[in-house]
Amino acid sequence: MLRAAFQNLIQWKSGSKRTPLVIQGARQVGKTWLMKEFGRHQFKNYAYINFDDNQRMQRLFSQDMNPKRLLEGLILESEVEIDPENTLIIFDEIQECPQALKSLKYFNEEAPEYAIVAAGSLLGVALHKNTSFPVGKVSFLHLYPLSFSEFLKALDQKRLLRLLEDSNWDMITTFKDKYIQLLREYYYVGGMPEAVSAYSEKRDFDQARDIQQRLLLSYEQDFSKHAPHAIVPRLRAIWNSIPSQLAKENKKFIYGLIRNGARAKEYELALTWLIDCGLVHKVARINKPTIPLNAYEDLKAFKLFMLDTGLLGAMCNLNKKILLEQLGPFEEFKGALSEQYVCQELIAQCKVKPYYWTASHANAEIDFIVQATNGIIPLEVKASINLKAKSLKSYRDKFNPALSLRLSMCDYEINKQLINFPLYATPTLNKALNS
Repeated sequence: MLRAAFQNLIQWKSGSKRTPLVIQGARQVGKTWLMKEFGRHQFKNYAYINFDDNQRMQRLFSQDMNPKRLLEGLILESEVEIDPENTLIIFDEIQECPQALKSLKYFNEEAPEYAIVAAGSLLGVALHKNTSFPVGKVSFLHLYPLSFSEFLKALDQKRLLRLLEDSNWDMITTFKDKYIQLLREYYYVGGMPEAVSAYSEKRDFDQARDIQQRLLLSYEQDFSKHAPHAIVPRLRAIWNSIPSQLAKENKKFIYGLIRNGARAKEYELALTWLIDCGLVHKVARINKPTIPLNAYEDLKAFKLFMLDTGLLGAMCNLNKKILLEQLGPFEEFKGALSEQYVCQELIAQCKVKPYYWTASHANAEIDFIVQATNGIIPLEVKASINLKAKSLKSYRDKFNPALSLRLSMCDYEINKQLINFPLYATPTLNKALNS
């Protein structure tokens, strides 16, 4: 399975000032697989250290931070001779050993010739517990579920992907039925590596759904295992409310939908925990579409999306026939899936932080606002071919943006400063935002 992040790792390896690399991301997005695959293909060998429930490593790192002494222990633990030129050192579940996190500073300063990558599913949570962290002494890489372009690669649809990458719109439009079908499959299967791998081998939707349900169960088990006991019920309440929150026409997160009388203050810690784990994406409202966007963030209004469209569908028990064959009363939630998908693509593929905007009288809303090379860009998301977009017209009349994007199932079309962008063409979205 080809991951775009592999190229990021190659660039890191060849960097002139290489620091230890920390890979962040939710559980089961493929961090361990990526590190080992990188070690297999770019080094002669790798020394793999897993800190989860590892008392030997806890004792090793509880003493002094001398890299020479630590390396002796790492060789004994991994049973691999560590050569700085040919060996990749892998620290997995590093959040389980705060002193190992701290040691990265000493490796960077006193033994920079060693290549070290580290990962942790709950690393964001650990950092909020005042864990000592070597700020400025490490590099970061965030890993997400497979994007739509990675999904196409996994299904051996490289020719179709190449058309998108080349922006060959005439040919893309000719074969749009293929793209639309693949996008529906992606909505259902999502981008969790295990689900994509199983689906790519047998094209079995039921097997993919079984994997998704198991992943959802494992996340809920993590709540009880790793979160503070007092907030576990609130974690579950937020988590389980996400589908109903997204099913609303106005997808702003409402605490009252969790339970009557619920207040933000009661759920702040639980929400922060979910965000730090990478299980949800918080998209805040902005009061004004002006650079820098984060300076105009409304701290009280936000939307909450899951990390993966396939998991969202699995949580709702969305029937594959309804999604793949477009059967039944599905219009409203189809919009939720489309926004979930675009949110993922903006974060993982385009590396931008999305916001949203509403007019002061709530008579207009832009699904996503991003800050890119081309300035502040509004993105309107339409799940079908209906291009009536009063909100986008209202926004354009008010702010006159140099570029606006409308994502839908219609063909690619440029109309002055407005580009109609097919939903299945998000692999080229980054080019539109930053060209």
